[in-house]
Amino acid sequence: MPSYTVTVATGSQWFAGTDDYIYLSLVGSAGCSEKHLLDKPFYNDFERGAVDSYDVTVDEELGEIQLVRIEKRKYWLNDDWYLKYITLKTPHGDYIEFPCYRWITGDVEVVLRDGRAKLARDDQIHILKQHRRKELETRQKQYRWMEWNPGFPLSIDAKCHKDLPRDIQFDSEKGVDFVLNYSKAMENLFINRFMHMFQSSWNDFADFEKIFVKISNTISERVMNHWQEDLMFGYQFLNGCNPVLIRRCTELPEKLPVTTEMVECSLERQLSLEQEVQQGNIFIVDFELLDGIDANKTDPCTLQFLAAPICLLYKNLANKIVPIAIQLNQIPGDENPIFLPSDAKYDWLLAKIWVRSSDFHVHQTITHLLRTHLVSEVFGIAMYRQLPAVHPIFKLLVAHVRFTIAINTKAREQLICECGLFDKAIKARGMESKEDIPYYFYRDDGLLVWEAIRTFTAEVVDIYYEGDQVVEEDPELQDFVNDVYVYGMRGRKSSGFPKSVKSREQLSEYLTVVIFTASAQHAAVNFGQYDWCSWIPNAPPTMRAPPPTAKGVVTIEQIVDTLPDRGRSCWHLGAVWALSQFQENELFLGMYPEEHFIEKPVKEAMARFRKNLEAIVSVIAERNKKKQLPYYYLSPDRIPNSVAI
Repeated sequence: MPSYTVTVATGSQWFAGTDDYIYLSLVGSAGCSEKHLLDKPFYNDFERGAVDSYDVTVDEELGEIQLVRIEKRKYWLNDDWYLKYITLKTPHGDYIEFPCYRWITGDVEVVLRDGRAKLARDDQIHILKQHRRKELETRQKQYRWMEWNPGFPLSIDAKCHKDLPRDIQFDSEKGVDFVLNYSKAMENLFINRFMHMFQSSWNDFADFEKIFVKISNTISERVMNHWQEDLMFGYQFLNGCNPVLIRRCTELPEKLPVTTEMVECSLERQLSLEQEVQQGNIFIVDFELLDGIDANKTDPCTLQFLAAPICLLYKNLANKIVPIAIQLNQIPGDENPIFLPSDAKYDWLLAKIWVRSSDFHVHQTITHLLRTHLVSEVFGIAMYRQLPAVHPIFKLLVAHVRFTIAINTKAREQLICECGLFDKAIKARGMESKEDIPYYFYRDDGLLVWEAIRTFTAEVVDIYYEGDQVVEEDPELQDFVNDVYVYGMRGRKSSGFPKSVKSREQLSEYLTVVIFTASAQHAAVNFGQYDWCSWIPNAPPTMRAPPPTAKGVVTIEQIVDTLPDRGRSCWHLGAVWALSQFQENELFLGMYPEEHFIEKPVKEAMARFRKNLEAIVSVIAERNKKKQLPYYYLSPDRIPNSVAI
């Protein structure tokens, strides 16, 4: 009688093991086996982290094994189980791998296919076609689109974390409880003692040092010591938390009536302002997006204010970017003066603080929340709805949406796009020249990581799609891309996302956008938040007085009264600390411990990908040795695989 050796691997997460009854049956081309209870006498089967083997004898030859059926039935109370994979040694000595990497909950039957990635066209056998179809039908009932807020990309239909499908929940919900993490952060940072003075103002800038924690962090301390300097102000538009807004100014906007006479003391080349524009030395950051938006009114005790500044910057002879003019609102007029470096010290300083506060708001809501968190969630939902687990693109992307839907659901529960190709986005802002703008490390490192990801995705695409026609005729892939466009991007052409992909090159580029957004782009705008935002005057989360309407009247007392009060400062510090921490057991770019792919060519491509990433780590580390302000957010060993915090 034919005998198979079945090896079952249980996950190592908390509570991954089970005491429930586990039955297995094999489906082959020549027949189906009886159900076999996987149980060894006097042995605790399926413990957390265990790899258990069982001999399964069948009555007759089954032929080529096509499916493995796992059935879980409760022993006493339902006991969830995380199944990593099953391997099968056939009577002929062959090994077949069946990846799972899923939670099995309740009394259910789960059907697994072997680990070879297959497009829909590759499945000619009825039972495999049926399995593929049923999997997607089930997933589409579990993963439903929902409008969270008008105008936003659609999100998952779940009110809270516990409503999510078990497979995409955090292993430990406690670990991502924002309120708990904020409180823990404030406790770790020893700032709880200020909370009883919640709405009282600080006395002066030095007073903020009482909650500023020196943690051997060269960047945050350097920000504290140099935040008032124009060089530090300009540098942050290149390499701070929000390095995506600055663009080369090709024409001075009419709404910013700045003249050569106003800024001539800042111009170092003996040229007019217009000539400096023509030579490419003028840059602009326009916060027009904030114009007309009402400030937060949830706190009846404190009025809060927003501005929509326009900031003009200049590349000096040392190739450094410095501010030369700031207008705090969009419409010019007598009560909306243009502030200049030649103005009184506190006039200029308050104008820069307003820009930094506006930058903080755009960073958090657009650059961080919308363009990494919410866009990555769209990819995740569409992937689960339209790509079966056997599809090579599912296998490629699943590591890059790990916990993304969960973290966003937690954020919607407790807290609260545009997409472009990286190099094209850089060029569109006129920021591509390394000679002209040599200190734009976000650009330099980002291009290295982008190219490594693009090379990797192109290799994987070429393994499974031998031509453009195969891409175009893959119905599941096209449904995935269409789901992203229709539901995620709300059918907007301006989003930059296509309705379909028609070539291998276009598919590779699309997948690079998905992976880069979820990994590198999120890392670039998230993990520097404590570095750049922990010194409150450098990134005020709220302003308690309106922007100044005249020059020569600003005092240090007025600035301190405008900045956040003690309570909000403490919460802000706890928040940026918590958001800047990596997850426990973080998986960084290039790490794929869940072996969804079993084919040798893909594993070799993964190895080359890791090697390329290691080379980038070395390049960045070598450059940073010489820098007082190192830039490390896009070093691949600091880029998590997915948006998970």
